[in-house]
Amino acid sequence: MSNLFVEIESAQQQKALAIDQILFEHYGGPFNFFSTKDALSEMVSALLSHRTKNAVSGKAYRDLRAILPTWEEVMNAPTEMVFEAIKIVTYPEVKAARIQNALKDIKELNNGELTLDFIKDWPVEQSRNWLEKIPGIGVKTSAAILNFSHLRLPALVVDTHHLRVGQRLGIVPSNCTLDKGSRLMESYLPEDWDGQRMYDNHQAFMRHGQKVCHWRHPNCKSCIVRDYCLHYEQNYQAANI
Repeated sequence: MSNLFVEIESAQQQKALAIDQILFEHYGGPFNFFSTKDALSEMVSALLSHRTKNAVSGKAYRDLRAILPTWEEVMNAPTEMVFEAIKIVTYPEVKAARIQNALKDIKELNNGELTLDFIKDWPVEQSRNWLEKIPGIGVKTSAAILNFSHLRLPALVVDTHHLRVGQRLGIVPSNCTLDKGSRLMESYLPEDWDGQRMYDNHQAFMRHGQKVCHWRHPNCKSCIVRDYCLHYEQNYQAANI
């Protein structure tokens, strides 16, 4: 690795951490976790949330639990029953089968035990690699299982709002995928950060994307980190906006 590359990486990390601190303070961190689910329940919740608004996926999750109260029942039920319980989400026919297959895979890989609590004692990277072998579980979902659940492990969840902010600021390339951007943004965070601090980073960047750095019309006039922003520099600064 060349000295120039190391210097660039170091500068990007310093920039990412400086922005994190500004957003953390501005949006009122540390933030309270929104979920107290166990890891297996968080997995199902995360699978339901793909391309679906939180209010809708949350209702689908509650409907599923009301009809089939245990994950064993969900796993063994006719797929049509699971589909009916979650039909308000996007692609319910895909998600019904995916949830059932994920539950079956976990039980088989865990010697007949339908739980994910055993991963709490593993290194985070090992846990994520294990989870991401299950069809339907990608980088975002594996991080959500570890960080949002009661495990509270230090894995960074990067959603589309978070990624957009990182791209516009120039922390990650503008054309990078969610998976690549997630890994890169996490690599800039200190190794000694705990689950709470990882969650704070997720919440601060996500809230900035929702409230200011909108997809179509970012409100650059109100942006508290625009002095760090590559998008602002390239598109607005010259016009004195």
